[in-house]
Amino acid sequence: MLTLYDYMDSGNGYKARLLLHQLAIPYRRIELDIDKGETRTAAFLAKNPNGRVPALELDDSSIIAESDAIIWYLAEDTPFLPEGRLGRAQALQWMFFEQYSHEPYVATPRYILRHLAPDNPRRSELPERQARGRAALAVMETHLATAPFFVGGHYSIADIALYAYTHVADQAGIDLTPYPAVRAWLGRVAAEPRHIPITQG
Repeated sequence: MLTLYDYMDSGNGYKARLLLHQLAIPYRRIELDIDKGETRTAAFLAKNPNGRVPALELDDSSIIAESDAIIWYLAEDTPFLPEGRLGRAQALQWMFFEQYSHEPYVATPRYILRHLAPDNPRRSELPERQARGRAALAVMETHLATAPFFVGGHYSIADIALYAYTHVADQAGIDLTPYPAVRAWLGRVAAEPRHIPITQG
C-alpha cells in the first residue's frame, strides 16, 4: 500500500490526497507536524533529505518527493494527465507556474498568517508576497476567461496543482472577488466527482 507523509494544513499535501481520493487508490497517511520539526528527524530525512512533505512512499520503498511530481506519477495512464505531447507540456507549464509564480505568493502568506505570531518579523513579507499572488491570479483569470480548465478543456492535474492554494487564498489575505473567472473555475473543480475538502485525509 502507498504511504503518504503529509501535513493536514498543507495545500501541497492536499494535491496528493485529492488525486488519490479521486482515483480511489487506498493509501496509508502519516501526519508530520512541520511546526514541531517532525519532518526534520533523522528517520524522515533518510526518506526525503529535503525534509519536506508531502512525500509518497511506494510499495517497493521508493520515495517520490515534491507535490507536483507525486501527482504526475499518480496521474500516469489516467484521464487526469492530458493526452499528447502538447497537452503534457501545457500541464507542466501550469504546474511550473504554480510552483514558481503562485505558490510562494499565496501559500507562503497563508502559512505566515496561520502559523506565525503577529509580531513575527516575517509579517513584513506579506505586502510584496500578496501583491505577487494577485499578479499570479490575474494571469489565471486571463486564461480562465476563455477556458473552463487549464489544459485541453478538461480537468487535470494542472487544475489540482493550482486549486490547492487558490481556493484558500482568503486565508493568505488575498481577496478573490476581483477574479470572477477564477471563482467560477473553483466551483467547477469542487464539483468534480469524488472531490474532498483540504481538511479531509
